[in-house]
Amino acid sequence: EQARRIAPLDISVLITGPAGAGKELMARTLHKASPRRDHPFMVLNCGSLTEPLLESELFGHVRGAFDGADADYSGALINAHGGTLLLEEVDELPVRLQARLLRAMEQQEVRPRVSERSIITDVRVLSATSRDMVDAMEQERFREDLFYRLNVVNLALPALKERPEDIPLLARHFLEQIRQRQCTAP
Repeated sequence: EQARRIAPLDISVLITGPAGAGKELMARTLHKASPRRDHPFMVLNCGSLTEPLLESELFGHVRGAFDGADADYSGALINAHGGTLLLEEVDELPVRLQARLLRAMEQQEVRPRVSERSIITDVRVLSATSRDMVDAMEQERFREDLFYRLNVVNLALPALKERPEDIPLLARHFLEQIRQRQCTAP
């Protein structure tokens, strides 16, 4: 019910819950029920990339920004323009990049790595974590100002074992995904 009420609102949502609770599925549902549904939905896992790669994936870079940067690259904040970006494991975002993300969200513009110009972008940022963000702030691993920017609304998902009524819905969802893949397979 809470997700249904906030889906059409253009606000940031922090989705919390244990691994396997369906945080990404909830984010996709929020996107599909929002006015942004006809625009991109992108997912970026902040815990699976090194800091330099994460910086490029999030903000983009220009040709020559580093060894191997043979062309300009639009990051997720630019590619998701008009749509939604889910930051998985947001608690793993390095502090230096947290400041850049906060600025990008506040200014609604992104400056790709070593670029001299900024690009206007309109993105709804959803984030997800299974960790205690208050603890991360107390340990100064996560900026308080970014936390409040991301946590306009908190959707706390209980573990799937605590909501068995969702299992048939999830089973139908995954069966439909399999059916679609089978129907489109060559």
